[in-house]
Amino acid sequence: MYKIIDGREVAKKIKLDINSIVEKRKQEGKKLPKIASVLVGDDAGSIYYINSQEKVSNSVGVLFEKVILDKNISEEDLIMRIEELNNDKTISGVMLQLPLPKEINEKKVINTISPLKDIDCLTYESIGKLFSGEASFLPCTPRSVVTLVESLDVNLEGLEVVILGRSNIVGKPAIEMFLEKNATVTVCHSRTKNLESVCKRADILVVAIGKPKFINSNYIKPGAIVIDVGTSEFEGKITGDVDFESVKEKASFITPVPGGVGALTTTLLIKNSCEALKNYED
Repeated sequence: MYKIIDGREVAKKIKLDINSIVEKRKQEGKKLPKIASVLVGDDAGSIYYINSQEKVSNSVGVLFEKVILDKNISEEDLIMRIEELNNDKTISGVMLQLPLPKEINEKKVINTISPLKDIDCLTYESIGKLFSGEASFLPCTPRSVVTLVESLDVNLEGLEVVILGRSNIVGKPAIEMFLEKNATVTVCHSRTKNLESVCKRADILVVAIGKPKFINSNYIKPGAIVIDVGTSEFEGKITGDVDFESVKEKASFITPVPGGVGALTTTLLIKNSCEALKNYED
């Protein structure tokens, strides 16, 4: 019988930790964590995410500033605005909503963010530190994946983890984070041969390909843990990359969409803003 991995429940415990940090700093008269979240334009997904960040921040006492910029802003002006946030000593974390308008060099702008404030691990320096085992911050979506698995008290050492998807945001950093736990990691993508049989080897299957309901029970090893990172609109509803109804009876644990990985990701971003204070104090 499968069990749901409830991202909201895991997030509740971390929110309590964040709130304790904030209250302790208040009592000691120390600076509070503060996030500046930058949105260029009016992308619907980015608006939803920035509003979610604000809601979670407010719920745990972390300060939050929305930086809403016109979609026609020049690359130079955007970089100048980010540099202002880097130099603002009241701000502990800077978050940049992606995608940016196509006229803007996304990589150049991302790498304007100070690594000391790069709470979503987007810059080259942050990514380099992650892969060298010296990360200041862990990227929030793959961190959510690993945190949800660890919430099951599973010893990852020696288990076979199959990651379906090789994006810079999820798949690639997830490789390093599972390797750090001594798991054996296989990465699959659109060119992988015999995809079904590879996925079927997995003790833990992480799916992040952006294809709604792509994974069915044929891809699942009996008793596997299934982590669904996907969020797509399908028939008017937010749907994951896993066909939940097909897979659930074969898995031992499975994340729902919504209510799984995404429910925890924003909370971990907020936690990173608290950890960022260590770059200036302690």
